[in-house]
Amino acid sequence: MRGVLVGQEANIFSGYMGKILRIDLTRCKWTAEPLRKDLAENFIGGRGFGIKILFDELEKGIGPLSPENKLIITVGPLTGTKAQSASRWIAQFKSPLTSAYCRSVGGGFFGAELKFAGYDAIVVEGRSEKPVYVWIRDDGVEFRDASRVWGMATESTKEFILEETDEKAKMCMIGPAGERLVKISAIVTDDMRTASRGGGGAVMGSKNLKAIVVKGAKRPAIYDEKAFDEAVKEQIEAYRGSPALEHFRALGTDGIVYLFYMLGNFPTYNFKQLPLEGVHRFAPEVLASYVVKHGGCFGCMMRCWKTFKLTKGPYAGITWEFPEYETHWSYGGVLGNCNIESITYANMLSDLYGLDTISTGVSIAFATELYEKGIISKSETDGLELRWGDPDVIVELVRRIALRIGIGNILAEGVKRASEIIGRGSEKYAMHVKGLELPAYDPRSLKGQGLNFATSPIGASHCIGWNKFEILGVPRKVDPFATEGKGEITKYVQDETAVAETAVFCTFPLTNQMITLDMYSKLLYAATGIEKFNNPKYLWLVGERIFNLERVFIVREGFDARHDAMPERIVKEPVPREPSKGQVFEQDVLLKDYYNVRGWNEQGIPSKEKLKELGLYDAAEQVGA
Repeated sequence: MRGVLVGQEANIFSGYMGKILRIDLTRCKWTAEPLRKDLAENFIGGRGFGIKILFDELEKGIGPLSPENKLIITVGPLTGTKAQSASRWIAQFKSPLTSAYCRSVGGGFFGAELKFAGYDAIVVEGRSEKPVYVWIRDDGVEFRDASRVWGMATESTKEFILEETDEKAKMCMIGPAGERLVKISAIVTDDMRTASRGGGGAVMGSKNLKAIVVKGAKRPAIYDEKAFDEAVKEQIEAYRGSPALEHFRALGTDGIVYLFYMLGNFPTYNFKQLPLEGVHRFAPEVLASYVVKHGGCFGCMMRCWKTFKLTKGPYAGITWEFPEYETHWSYGGVLGNCNIESITYANMLSDLYGLDTISTGVSIAFATELYEKGIISKSETDGLELRWGDPDVIVELVRRIALRIGIGNILAEGVKRASEIIGRGSEKYAMHVKGLELPAYDPRSLKGQGLNFATSPIGASHCIGWNKFEILGVPRKVDPFATEGKGEITKYVQDETAVAETAVFCTFPLTNQMITLDMYSKLLYAATGIEKFNNPKYLWLVGERIFNLERVFIVREGFDARHDAMPERIVKEPVPREPSKGQVFEQDVLLKDYYNVRGWNEQGIPSKEKLKELGLYDAAEQVGA
């Protein structure tokens, strides 16, 4: 079906090549509009575009699984260029898991291909009467019947759709979990990268949208090629001068699993933090023995992807993408499991079904502790005996959650909703913030990292503001157990990440100081020619603007300081093992400091003055305190 190119004559910006593609699934129509100058200057791209569009266009209180919800997929002004590690993509939507705003980031080659087709953002709305996929080829858009691939796992979906379109096309899609509206389902690319958090797969499933497929022949326009090449050269030199480069090339995030356990950052047994028997299986030299191939995202010399080969046990013969640090934890440490083969197999199932491994593993840990404490029985687990560290049960529960079978149907709702369904005091063991399951860092061991979990607009996400001050000691070392000054450094990493995700940069080189906002400023100005971008201080302002607008979005939905709350275990139960023994998360002290630094009131609501200072005048009128 053909579309129409539309746009406002006033305020059209020609400094970017890109356009915004609007997809109306209800009517099977599309329009493409040029970027507006004010949107480009004030929000840059990527995460900035997504939250601005959602805030302006989404009505308060709409159902996350209703046709009125919008799925925004964005890339940035550096996507598809020579810039290193800048071709990730972001999915933004109102989350069916949390009923709050969500931003979830994916990698691979899909983002670059979307840019090559000429788009900086796709806005998907409505609901198709029958399963469809959208086929984008440069300036052409088609709505195609997806009935044949509906119900297929992601790998088969990819093969069938590429046969129907172009073997060199790139795509994002959902598996059976997204089709079944599993609220912890992921959006998956053809190269098995995922935008996992918050239930984006269920949003696509609710719209009967199986996939978005793209093939582009354009290349991003660069304002000053010579200056851009010089900035890229400086970036590459910074990469080569960093010890982190070889670390990521050798073993990716798997290199830190054992180390982080020893540092107390790797929670075990649903955050009970008991000693993990068999933890030596996560030693770098052991994990390295599984690696048979290396790879990486478009335009990234880090090449942190690893492929694992399983040669023994019940999963022998499987070759798949390695489990990241978070997945070695979510199907490993948090479940008391050190069986690498089962973790790898469960990770493969998650990619095929389309599941967020973090939320899935924490949901299984939640159920296991309930079973241990007698809150649920074998009759409620469909005959499964939920024992800590049982690899076969873990794999089976991944399958049951994805397909909503038995107890899996309840766990598919995420731990917050599952605890409300089960009752009987089970909420005490549900490890989440705002409904999003905690990731692989213990807030009692890293107070700033925990403060980020508490205040993140999407819930407990490590990627919204990874606290490199505490974890790596850069740009300066701070005591992870102290509470003083944690508001300031948490704001720092959150704002820095927000603006870096306008590029869209990967957080790995950002947190390892291989990318700085000074460097981004050079690249951005050379790429676009926008004078404002030639000032790193302005980029910091944009990061703070984005983060505050995300906060206003969730405040408008009824969230406030009451929801910036850790699970009871984290604030009341001291860590029982070294080196964090005796530590708890001092929530009230930390939040008070943070709100003060942010310019928010005691309810966690940004003041009108702060919002106006950031140029968010509409937001100030809506919810400013």
